Amino acid sequence: MGTAQIGPGDYSQVPNPEQALKYAIQHIAGERVEIIEGVITPVSPSWAHERATALIGKQLGRRMDELGLLAGSGNLDLPGTQNFYLPDMAVLPEELFESEGALLPDQTLLVVEVTSPSNADTDRTVKRRRYAQFGAPLHLLVDRQEGACTLFSQPGELGYTRVEGPHPFGLPVRLPEPFEVDLDTTRF
Repeated sequence: MGTAQIGPGDYSQVPNPEQALKYAIQHIAGERVEIIEGVITPVSPSWAHERATALIGKQLGRRMDELGLLAGSGNLDLPGTQNFYLPDMAVLPEELFESEGALLPDQTLLVVEVTSPSNADTDRTVKRRRYAQFGAPLHLLVDRQEGACTLFSQPGELGYTRVEGPHPFGLPVRLPEPFEVDLDTTRF
C-alpha cells in the first residue's frame, strides 16, 4: 500500500494549511524568508538598505531607552492570512522580546519598511494595507527608489486614515507619540 499523495492545490488532507506553511518557513535552515500573500520570499537586504534602518535605530536610541522599547526584525504573523512578515524594523516594548514565537502588528509601536528594487511595490501597497488591517499604529515607509519617506498612522480595516508625506529625503519626518522625535532623513 502506498501513501496518499497531495496534489497541487489539494489541501484537503492538510489540517491547517496556513499554520503548516508558517511553521515550515520558520524551519528553513540558514534562510530568512517571509510570506507575502501566499508567496514565500527570501529576505536578503543590501548594505544600503540596512543603512537606512540602522540610521533610524540610532536616532530613536535614547527615546527607546526612556520608554523601555527595543527595535528588531523578528517575525510578525497576520493570522487568518497567508502572510508572515519580517519587517526591516519593528519597535516594541522590551518585554515582548522574550517571545520565541511570532508577534502581531498591533503589538508594535512602529513598523519600518525600507524598499529595495525587488520589493518596492510590495512594501508600498501590500504590506502597508496589511499592517493597517492588523493594527500597527505607525508605519514608516522609507522609499529608497523614490527618495522619500511616508508615515502612515491611524490604522483601520481599509487602510491607514492618516498619511504624512511623501517627504523627500533631506526633510525631517516627525514621529508622533510616544516617540516625539524628528527623524533626519538626509543620509537615507
